[in-house]
Amino acid sequence: MLLARQEAGGPAVRSVAQRVGRAEAAEDTWGTHYSEFEVDLKPLGGEEAEFVVSDIRDILVRFPGVNFAVKPFLTERVEETISGYTASVVVNIYGNDLDILDRKAQEIAQVVGAVPGATDVQVQSPPGLPQLTIRLRKPDLERWGFDAVDVLELVRAAYEGDVVGQSYEGNRTFDIMVVLDPKSRQSLTQIGDLPLRGPGGTYVRLSQIADVYQASGRYQVLHQGAQRLQTITANVAGRDITSFVDDARAQIGAKVTLPAGTRIEFAGAAAAQAQSQRDLLVNSLIAGIGIVLLLSIVTRNINNLLLVLANLPFAFVGAVLAVFASGGLLTLGSMVGFVALFGITLRNSILMISHYEHLVEKEGLRWQLDTAIRGAADRLTPILMTSLVTALGVLPLAIGMNEPGREVQGPMAVVILGGLLTSMVLNLLVLPTLALRYGRFESIADDLLGA
Repeated sequence: MLLARQEAGGPAVRSVAQRVGRAEAAEDTWGTHYSEFEVDLKPLGGEEAEFVVSDIRDILVRFPGVNFAVKPFLTERVEETISGYTASVVVNIYGNDLDILDRKAQEIAQVVGAVPGATDVQVQSPPGLPQLTIRLRKPDLERWGFDAVDVLELVRAAYEGDVVGQSYEGNRTFDIMVVLDPKSRQSLTQIGDLPLRGPGGTYVRLSQIADVYQASGRYQVLHQGAQRLQTITANVAGRDITSFVDDARAQIGAKVTLPAGTRIEFAGAAAAQAQSQRDLLVNSLIAGIGIVLLLSIVTRNINNLLLVLANLPFAFVGAVLAVFASGGLLTLGSMVGFVALFGITLRNSILMISHYEHLVEKEGLRWQLDTAIRGAADRLTPILMTSLVTALGVLPLAIGMNEPGREVQGPMAVVILGGLLTSMVLNLLVLPTLALRYGRFESIADDLLGA
């Protein structure tokens, strides 16, 4: 509760609540070793929220022996859905020998923790946890006539409790449990003095038939795909996840030697983001090829097709500059923005080139400088209005791109805004000049004369 009192006094914190452990029917099931603090912040901007999160981390590192992670609620749920852990980077080590897995997990955790940007590095199933061991001695069991299973059941009932009946109140049912009183289960000596009655009615102490001692062990052994594994998780602050994973992968490959039969796999939000980027690139490439084929059929001329596509570099110049101006990170949201910009830019180019074809083919004008200027003037208002409406629509997302919940929409809006700016200007100024020099627009009369 010290953390709650310290955070409650902060000027950006509105309230603090704590949850310890979970019931079996709850949304999350955890033991009493696990606790969550729900820190409700006052409305803050993106950078202010980052500073507050940094302050919370500075407070948490003062508690030795405590593993922690600081996450917004939505991010936590998304990461849990992706990998099962509340972390953006997950490193899984697969193997058969648990001791080797534990040792290599500690080495990898040290390497990952030294990578710039790493925070909240944890080994998910650390060894060395204290546990009470009761090891039965077979000769003594046979001497006193005890069955090993019966003895262990009695110990479980004494210290964990056992249901012996039920009580009814109206239409509700309550289990009646028996358990050893707290005063009789506070030390190893008292556990060893637990009296057990043998088949012949003789009472013996537990220590007479078993060794009772404290040892270290694991409270769980992680498995995935019928394979043993150890998991290291980490969060990233101050840089993009993709470059962090690349650095971590290189550092692990250089500093950690894996024995035969052991392998490493990166998972979590970083792997999901990389897979999403690959899927987006492949699908966009397929869609782009289909669009180019359709445009080639419509334009019927390779020169005019290239003029339609010429506006893409105009748009991408502004989009790339916008990405660098906003931090230089190419995220999944930025890539979605490039795909959206591709469609918007092609629309403007098609408006311009198709109008030139209309002026020459339908209205019978000769393709010359006056026709190029007239076509650009006719399409000035439609292109300007469609671009401005789109820009105004995404402007609020771009302004608040650092606010929580806009991790995808914010970078996407920035890319669209930057691309629209250069595309609109160059489409109205440069494209008519290129069309005048390289365009092929012929009227029906010219076609008949040529025939």
